[in-house]
Amino acid sequence: MAAALVISAPFAASVIVAPLYPLYQQKFRFSEIVLTLIYAAYVVGNLVALLFLGQLSDQLGRKRVSLPALGLAGVGAIVFLFASGTASLYVGRLVIGLAVGVLAGTGTAWLAEQTDRQRATVIAAVANLSGVVVGPILGGLLAEYGPRPLELPFIVYLAVLACVASVVARIPESRPAQVEGLRGLRFRPRIGVPRDRVGAFVPPAVTGFVIFSLGGLYFALIPSVLIRELHQRNAAIAGAIVAELAVMAIAAIVVTQRSEPYTAMRTGLAVLIPAVAVVVAAQAAHSMALLIAATGLGGLALGAGYVGSLRVVNELAPDEHRGAVASSYFLACFVGNSVPVIGVGVLSTLTTSLTASLVLACTVAVLCSITLSWSWRQRP
Repeated sequence: MAAALVISAPFAASVIVAPLYPLYQQKFRFSEIVLTLIYAAYVVGNLVALLFLGQLSDQLGRKRVSLPALGLAGVGAIVFLFASGTASLYVGRLVIGLAVGVLAGTGTAWLAEQTDRQRATVIAAVANLSGVVVGPILGGLLAEYGPRPLELPFIVYLAVLACVASVVARIPESRPAQVEGLRGLRFRPRIGVPRDRVGAFVPPAVTGFVIFSLGGLYFALIPSVLIRELHQRNAAIAGAIVAELAVMAIAAIVVTQRSEPYTAMRTGLAVLIPAVAVVVAAQAAHSMALLIAATGLGGLALGAGYVGSLRVVNELAPDEHRGAVASSYFLACFVGNSVPVIGVGVLSTLTTSLTASLVLACTVAVLCSITLSWSWRQRP
């Protein structure tokens, strides 16, 4: 329970701001490119945590790392609470990204100590996405129907975070410290794939890249698309659309958790192609119904593709390189979560948001098709 909360709580912080982005754009008057860069600051924090802080809980203990990292998520929320300009948004996203990166790894390792590896992977994914469900719904509802729309969501989130921290504080440490003091800590990055496993690693890595590129599109830009293309300014609806993606992803994980990993991964890739096509159709037709359908398909692709590709990575990684291979996979996911979104932001500014989405959809479709073909050839 505590380990799952350690994962879900920071992920809620990462997306509570999604339905608020249009309000920040209106208040601080920044462009779509700046919006995507603010979003990408979160991924920078993820990458720093992944490369340099991923081993902290192995060395210090799960609880000893979780409590300060939950405090770090609170600091990020406080920065947003008192934001006075775009610089505050960059800093807040970076800090929350650091907290998410540390807590996701710590919580997953904590779960793995309590159950078998496959079950831990599924629980961690569901906990992650549960935070993604709660965050945008909470942010959207409070922003639309409560007072002080840019402050109240973070006040409520801080109260929830305090409750989570109190739960974690009451449970015993599950892992004794491996070092004495801070001088013995190791921050060396562990990343890389053994040469003989590179061919098998490419399909799950590209799968992670493309499914997280869809997630980035929803978490950063869909609220703006709702305003521009669908003329829908209700923040609660924007939050609900983002939450729908996560709900459908959870459903896909539950359905495919007993499936063969390659089958789940390929299912995610195959469903992602029509999903991005329907996103473009929704923008072109200014149709909320089509966007809801596209989000449902995208969520199914995200859930099946994520849990399938992660299990493939766990299968192909030798024990002595498991951490490095997993880190390489998450690096591909984080890059997919940021670089395509920045490209869409630039294209939206230079052309139109519909053109940008069309380019993204074509790119994703090509990558999915190539990866599906490659995965059949590389299958052990």
